[in-house]
Amino acid sequence: MRIYDSNQNSNPQNNAGEEPDNQHDKIIWALKQVYDPEIPISIYELGLIYKVDLNEETGVVNIDMTLTTPNCPEAQYLPGQVEASVKALEGVTDCVVNIVWEPAWSKDMMSDEAKLHLGLI
Repeated sequence: MRIYDSNQNSNPQNNAGEEPDNQHDKIIWALKQVYDPEIPISIYELGLIYKVDLNEETGVVNIDMTLTTPNCPEAQYLPGQVEASVKALEGVTDCVVNIVWEPAWSKDMMSDEAKLHLGLI
């Protein structure tokens, strides 16, 4: 079992590119396909994904993610979209999405690309 942190230097293909080769990068690629409907940026680039735990033997993926606020109107939709996107990958047998509130999300968790897109840098 390997645990991957979304703060790692992972460089899967961009959203428009081809699906990458290794399973971890495929999962990150799938997460980058899920967008916050209120902000036109992927939830991965927003820094909402805290942890991706891949059990390579069973194909089960556990994801810890947060939302921008506890009252986020998309709270009922985003976890299901994350689950569906990851479960669609070959080799993934299940995906469990856990909503966590610690640490609290802040704009500092956004990628530079997301900050640039929103005019924050």
